[in-house]
Amino acid sequence: MTKSPVNQSSLRRPWYRPSLTTQILIGLVLGGVLGYISPKWGNNVYFLRDIFLNLIKSIIAPLIFSTLVVGIAGGGDLKKVGRMGAKALLYFEFVTTIALFIGLAIVNLTKPGAGVALVGGGDISSLVKTQPQGFRDLIVHIFPASVIDSMVRGDVLQIVAFSVLFAMAVSAMGVKAAPILRGCEALSQVMFKFTNYVMMFAPIGVGAAMAHTIATNGLSVLVNLGKLIGSLYLALFVLVVFVFGTVMMIARVPIFQFLKAVREPFTIAFATTSSESALPKAMENMERLGVPRRIVGFVMPTGYSFNLDGTTLYLAMASVFGVCRARRW
Repeated sequence: MTKSPVNQSSLRRPWYRPSLTTQILIGLVLGGVLGYISPKWGNNVYFLRDIFLNLIKSIIAPLIFSTLVVGIAGGGDLKKVGRMGAKALLYFEFVTTIALFIGLAIVNLTKPGAGVALVGGGDISSLVKTQPQGFRDLIVHIFPASVIDSMVRGDVLQIVAFSVLFAMAVSAMGVKAAPILRGCEALSQVMFKFTNYVMMFAPIGVGAAMAHTIATNGLSVLVNLGKLIGSLYLALFVLVVFVFGTVMMIARVPIFQFLKAVREPFTIAFATTSSESALPKAMENMERLGVPRRIVGFVMPTGYSFNLDGTTLYLAMASVFGVCRARRW
């Protein structure tokens, strides 16, 4: 007896159950409307955004640890991990440098600081208390004195360093460490499931964040300094299309599938103004896309500390904007 083919239309999501991306966008719009109509309520619901971010941050440390241990120790070839790390760091340095030059080129082309006068834009040099960090200080900082303290502070770089060394030790122990490897495998699966539960709260969290932003700054926050924001998005467009696009073609990445995989993490990061909030979902989606777990577990958390292309681009533009605004170009 042959089975009848499954009706694909019956597997479609009902109209009253939109995708997570659609729910986040709806929450974003409703939050903005709430903040505009009632600034008081827009500020009152801000705690929901903090709850969402706290839940996300609670996921990051155990997820990175378990994923890295399983990816490295489960793979069994530490030389491959070393080569992968070297290639990743070389890529991070190269693309970040390109982002820096793109930001400087765009800000000097558009001159967004011309004619902009900001209130309270005095000398802030006396407020800066931090000292520049040297190369030796950076190297020392990578290795934590206490991984528990690193997890509490959410220091991704230190968590990655500890996890890599721990995974190497597990791999060296062989069969004796098999229970630990199985435990980390179970932990990673639990954390991905936990991430799915937290993502159900994402539309409310991002809506609360937008409500607070509009309630505090008004709609003027969306148009004030619009030339700088427009210049920033122009620079990001150049970086994504020409630089990332070239990299994806060289690596033969399926572009449309990749865009579908990153749309939810992108929306979450944009709405909450926190890239950390997108990390768990991004890691999960990359595994679904077919990227090996050892690569996802190592490259993505490391990139959060070294591959700061967007931050580099923004800081380059904002620095020139601030200096040239004072000089009126």
